[in-house]
Amino acid sequence: MSKYLMRVNYTVEGAKGLLKDGGTKRRSIAQGAAESLGGRVEAFYFAFGDTDAYVISDMPDASSVAAMALAVTAGGGATVQTTVLMTPDEVDAATRKNALYTAPGR
Repeated sequence: MSKYLMRVNYTVEGAKGLLKDGGTKRRSIAQGAAESLGGRVEAFYFAFGDTDAYVISDMPDASSVAAMALAVTAGGGATVQTTVLMTPDEVDAATRKNALYTAPGR
């Protein structure tokens, strides 16, 4: 499975729902959504600043995490930005590969 970081920002309606239901319910719903797609939520944190919540999940593939992000966004309560996370071992594997590339102007 691969790890993904979802940066969640609540809409006005989403903030109203958060006030009504609380934070633990949001984490539980996120966990249920991930599990329904064959994954799991590893961490869920609310935050101050530009992002309202950070969710790190283990998901089976990119289409599963895309389905989760689409469901959240289509629900109207939040928007999502997703980042693929890589382990140090995956970065090591990338450093051992040679891509044929020429920089512009060379």
